[in-house]
Amino acid sequence: MDDRRYLHGLISQGEHQQQDFKYKVTDAVKLARSVSAFANTEGGRLLIGVRDDGHLSGVRSEEEIFMMHQAAWKYCQPASSIKFDNYRVEGRNIVIATVPMSNKRPICAIDDEGRQRAYVRIADENIVASPVHLAIWREEQQLHGASFTYGDDERQLMAVLEETPQPLNKIVRRSRLPRPKVVMLLARLIRYGLVGMSHGEQSFVFALVC
Repeated sequence: MDDRRYLHGLISQGEHQQQDFKYKVTDAVKLARSVSAFANTEGGRLLIGVRDDGHLSGVRSEEEIFMMHQAAWKYCQPASSIKFDNYRVEGRNIVIATVPMSNKRPICAIDDEGRQRAYVRIADENIVASPVHLAIWREEQQLHGASFTYGDDERQLMAVLEETPQPLNKIVRRSRLPRPKVVMLLARLIRYGLVGMSHGEQSFVFALVC
């Protein structure tokens, strides 16, 4: 398949869970958020030099290419794996940056003030990760996984989760358990397939898996 057909085939899919369009690169910090989100979720690719409507604009300067590398290796902690492929299509240079899912999550994006935030990819958006994501990833890094016991705290939390999907803050209030305890329990219940996490209109919500 030639480069033109391959590229237009990708563009025809639009932006989705594993694909994002970038018209141009003007800010390595913002680009790092996309790298973080893909690395922390299922991986994905950035089509750089492609407008939101799918039209080709092209990568026009060495500075843009430099910022792409900065996004992955300076503004992500730990540095994310990323592969850059260059295509010349219709007289324009298009870069496809492929980001695999990391086995060292969380990959955090670092802003200009040195603050770190982890992102996840939800549909075609980059969303700040929940504290529950962070707890799940911490446990994934443990050599011997976390054990699960069903006691009073677990029963109390499960009773709250029997109702409609609820955000973390509401669960903390209603369960009357310490917030760190709720975060830890939710992470373990999710890993055991007993609780599901989804993104609502403004935040992540949690509910029992039927």
